[in-house]
Amino acid sequence: MSHSGLNRGVAARRAVDHQFGASRRRNSRVARRDELEAKLAALQKDYADLHAAIFEASQVHRRLCAPRLVRYGNFEIASEIFAVRHLAGDFFTIQTVGRSVVLALGDISGKGLAAGMWTTHLVGRVGARAAVHAEPEWIVSGVNRDVCFIGPSTPLASLFVAKFDPVTGKVDYCSAGHPPALLLRANGNLELLSDGGLLLGVIPNAPYLRGSIELGFGDVLLAYSDGVVESLNRGEEEFGMERLEKQLRRAKDGSAESVLFSVLAAVQDFAAPRPLVDDMSLVIVRRVTH
Repeated sequence: MSHSGLNRGVAARRAVDHQFGASRRRNSRVARRDELEAKLAALQKDYADLHAAIFEASQVHRRLCAPRLVRYGNFEIASEIFAVRHLAGDFFTIQTVGRSVVLALGDISGKGLAAGMWTTHLVGRVGARAAVHAEPEWIVSGVNRDVCFIGPSTPLASLFVAKFDPVTGKVDYCSAGHPPALLLRANGNLELLSDGGLLLGVIPNAPYLRGSIELGFGDVLLAYSDGVVESLNRGEEEFGMERLEKQLRRAKDGSAESVLFSVLAAVQDFAAPRPLVDDMSLVIVRRVTH
């Protein structure tokens, strides 16, 4: 074979090799693209499934908690819970026991799914204890033992339990490390409801004290989680107890629902445009005069 023929043969072989290599690289890129698209589709499906599961969990949480507005005789009870991460670690329940009504507002430490998953358990324990004995300090003591006996994996939680008589207005309550509820009398006097004891989950046999008050006509009781008073504004200031009290005084003559929305609006206006830093729950109990 001549030298020129040999060169043509080598060039042809190189052309074939180049085409083969280019084709193989194209096929590899196509395969890689298909693989990435399949992974992306799988991730999108997982995200959609997770989003649906979180939504379903939030609906379960909503059903576990009390309706946003209920009435017992001349008592109005309005409540709202805002979750900072899809699923709240706060909860609020109402149940009737004989002629009494038992309210429970709880706040599980942490945020999001980790805290929200424990709400079902605590709501169940509160309900089970209240069904046996409706005295607030007995409920709180029993739930505390239940939480402690589960073990170190259980998060700490605060709990405020109140039992009231819709006929007489007598209220017994007990707080397990929960922020003190505010009682604003119709005459303008303010009382803090702080009798109780330690957070749930600290000491199994911790003592809890009962407090008692009478809710008169025109009086307003406000219970809340610490996410309300710890809401921050742009200047890193907390909303705090003083602002909470002032807003309660401004709104006290309205219905329980209007007081609720007034206080919530004040907190949100104060914190805007910053997002919530913690779950936030608020409960208003008002004894109306008609």
